[in-house]
Amino acid sequence: MEKKNIDWANLGFKYIETDKRYVSYCKDGTWDDGAMVDDANVSINESAGVLQYSQTCFEGLKAYTTVDGRVVTFRPDLNAQRMYETAERLLMPPFPIERFIDALDQLVQANLAYVPPYGTGATLYIRPFLFGSGPVIGVAPAPEYTFRMFSTPVGPYFKGGVRPLKLQISSYDRAAPRGTGHIKAGLNYAMSLYPGYDAKQKGFDENMYLDASTRTFVEETGGANFIFVTKDNKVVTPKSNTILPSITRRSLMYVAKEYLHLETEEREVPVSELSEFVEGGLCGTAAVLSPIGSITTENGVITMPSGMEKMGPITQKLYDTLTGIQMGRIEAPKGWIHTIA
Repeated sequence: MEKKNIDWANLGFKYIETDKRYVSYCKDGTWDDGAMVDDANVSINESAGVLQYSQTCFEGLKAYTTVDGRVVTFRPDLNAQRMYETAERLLMPPFPIERFIDALDQLVQANLAYVPPYGTGATLYIRPFLFGSGPVIGVAPAPEYTFRMFSTPVGPYFKGGVRPLKLQISSYDRAAPRGTGHIKAGLNYAMSLYPGYDAKQKGFDENMYLDASTRTFVEETGGANFIFVTKDNKVVTPKSNTILPSITRRSLMYVAKEYLHLETEEREVPVSELSEFVEGGLCGTAAVLSPIGSITTENGVITMPSGMEKMGPITQKLYDTLTGIQMGRIEAPKGWIHTIA
């Protein structure tokens, strides 16, 4: 397969239209057979549920070229399962898990020319999304739904690649107790746009959100989970009912325990404990694992002992091991790698 003429090494995290995308429609509770289409544009009624009441959810995953030339994706069954559960919470008909995987296979096969070559640092980002496309005017679920999946080649999520990030503890709340923080709903991300803009205007890379109930525990950023490393090399991740269950975070915690033989713990993380950690990182599909350099709090700035120049040693080992698994340099646990081509 001849690749597109793209400067792979200098790609940003921006949308580039590819040749094909997958579309399926749901009417009367039944999904049609679905098809690959050329048109990147979406035409819906002005009163569509997604436009009136934000009835939509999405996922994010990547296709990679491995060291031995295969094109693979990483744990897509978990993306399919998370989207299924999110759809149920938003009263949308879930897209079947096995059909999600089939759509993924079709999409990547149709856009193989856009899958970046091994060693470029770029990947093919895949965006499945589901939304209420039927018209509704009262506050109620839409009568019809659309599932789409498209792809776009991307570079690193943060400009400058992997480098320690400057965070601030946000004065805004990301998710309400007993709300929708644990699902990947579009409305959660809309709420994070202004706080994210505010952070960048102040010179920060991202926000650190606290629990909305007591504002004493660390939760996540607008689009990634946290991990921290203690002085005795224990890997800790925050636990909360309003945190999105990141696939990358779950994978990193497994890698820490089973590959690096480190002690791991998922628990509540008080803000007061942040100064005791020696390393920290943001983890997610887009960011993979980006180190924390500093955290600005209302009581001052906490600078991680790992510094502002590079990852700390444990964070680096976690990053190297996970990306090694994804790229085929390290043997993966059974079921983690889904080969497409």
